[in-house]
Amino acid sequence: MTFSTTLQLMTKGFSDIPDLAPKESSLLESSAIREGIVTVPAIGSTASVTTIEYEPALVEDFHEKLEQLVSRTEKSRHSETRGDDNGFSHVRASLMGPSLTLPVSRGRLVLGTWQQIVFIDHDNRP
Repeated sequence: MTFSTTLQLMTKGFSDIPDLAPKESSLLESSAIREGIVTVPAIGSTASVTTIEYEPALVEDFHEKLEQLVSRTEKSRHSETRGDDNGFSHVRASLMGPSLTLPVSRGRLVLGTWQQIVFIDHDNRP
């Protein structure tokens, strides 16, 4: 059995991390899949998908570490060449990865207690 759907998100950009937990469980329930795998892709070159313990302090820590790793204020050759000032967002997305594949068992995603799937919009505009 195969099931495919698209989820459209509104984000603020700048590594905004919306909580997908409420949406992910209802999408899986509507699929009727009991056993298998789920692949969650981030469409576009400035977004990524990962898991995190979705709580405000950790999200702030994540943003701070991401800024230390790939600062949005540093000049990039991409931004200088293209004039769009989002070189940092392409690098961040590439480092984190464009998709996530997780097992499904008994109709539920197999995740740790404090593990939630998150989409991260690294671009400098919503």
